[in-house]
Amino acid sequence: MEVTMDPLFLAWSYSRRRKLQQCSDICTKILQDNPYDQAAWSLKTRALTEMVYIDEIEVDQEGIAEMMLDESSIAQVARPGTSLRLPGTSQGGGPTPAVRPMTQSGRPITGFVRPSTQSGRPGTMEQAIKTPRTASTARPVTSASGRFIRLGTASMLTNPEGPFINLSRLNLAKYSQKPSLSRTLFEYIFHHENDVKNALDLAAQATEHAQFKDWWWKVQLGKCYYRLGLYREAEKQFRSALNHQEVVDTYLYLSKVYQRLDQPITALNLFKQGLDHFPGEVTLLTGIARIHEEMNNISSATEYYKDVLKQDNTHVEAIACIGSNHFYTDQPEIALRFYRRLLQMGVYNCQLYNNLGLCCFYAQQYDMTLSSFERALALVDNDEEMADVWYNIGHVAVGIGDLTLAYQCFKLALAFNNDHAEAYNNLAVLELRKGRIEQSKAFLQTAASLAPHMYEPHFNLSILSEKIGDLQSSYTAAQKSEDAFPEHVDTQQLLKQLRQHFAVL
Repeated sequence: MEVTMDPLFLAWSYSRRRKLQQCSDICTKILQDNPYDQAAWSLKTRALTEMVYIDEIEVDQEGIAEMMLDESSIAQVARPGTSLRLPGTSQGGGPTPAVRPMTQSGRPITGFVRPSTQSGRPGTMEQAIKTPRTASTARPVTSASGRFIRLGTASMLTNPEGPFINLSRLNLAKYSQKPSLSRTLFEYIFHHENDVKNALDLAAQATEHAQFKDWWWKVQLGKCYYRLGLYREAEKQFRSALNHQEVVDTYLYLSKVYQRLDQPITALNLFKQGLDHFPGEVTLLTGIARIHEEMNNISSATEYYKDVLKQDNTHVEAIACIGSNHFYTDQPEIALRFYRRLLQMGVYNCQLYNNLGLCCFYAQQYDMTLSSFERALALVDNDEEMADVWYNIGHVAVGIGDLTLAYQCFKLALAFNNDHAEAYNNLAVLELRKGRIEQSKAFLQTAASLAPHMYEPHFNLSILSEKIGDLQSSYTAAQKSEDAFPEHVDTQQLLKQLRQHFAVL
């Protein structure tokens, strides 16, 4: 005689082992026999939520709609070192664009791609459309809400007969008084259905039922307000939740609100307040380091990343950021140690081998350079990565004096990514060496239009125009170069020279 396991216990076991589809199927069968089985209903709700669950703390992408149609009023001229939208204003002595490449928003490229590192605040709609916002694609996110809707519709495939819970017929007041069911139901509505309005109603009624003393419901209310763009209301809820219960997640949610309101100093103070209650908490230390990095205060960011590594020596983001900082401060040998550490930890991707190849080249370990780039080319996922690897191989070729190989590498980079401004700039320099002035000028103009935030194409175009006698174009390009990099001495000298020319005329 075969002994069968209780179906509900089996479903619960599947849920613990993250076999969520099997768990959901068993719960469906139980509910067909007994539609009022609250345990099975709650478990199925949780399983469906887990299938599409995304950690709200980490994933925070601002779409073009959120950026350009933002109605909240912010001071246009912020005090130096107090705004994420003017990162160049920090007093931390951040690296200049001559040493470390900049993103479109004017902050140095980070060692680790995370949501919002590449975005910043574009000045115009055209810039917003050009700026890549995610790690995997160069296409900007059109709207954050669109991403949530897409996730919700994809999740419906788990139940071909239609939605598991018909929200329009749900009596939220009744469920809000049942603590055992209301929490799973809220997460289902918020994550699976992405119906923020109903989730907000349920959270509000449940908070009221708990006599405004339950911190968890206040955090959920804050999440709903944040998703709806009501940042001040979200701030009130998170602050109230912290008064009831000190929780790390609440500090992280509240700091997200302050960053969205462009108040980095308040966010930093909040993180430090959190560290008083949770000393050495890695996520809080990482949050502080990220804000310093976004404000171009790289030395402070590196110190905090080192504190992160003291607590968690396998923290990939901290290792990558410290490594990239050492690389850009002329210490490729030390950067190599950090990247090798990532390799030992099992990180195995194109970007890592690309960085290893560059570190080996600048640390004069030429035997390892090309093999690293070969590995990088073998691990490429998309055309943008392929273009970056070929561009770096082109740099190596320039370094060893093989200009023919460099020319071919930059051409290959452009074949894979036609918007690679750096490759256009370097090709222009090589074309000029061959004496092809018109071709060189065309490449520089293309580079300048693709990346107005880079000073090199503007400066090169200014020098070229000056040499062929087009002083007006030279002056315009030099001014753009000065806007992109005010401390550039050569640009200052060129502008001074041109002004003297014009004064004589």
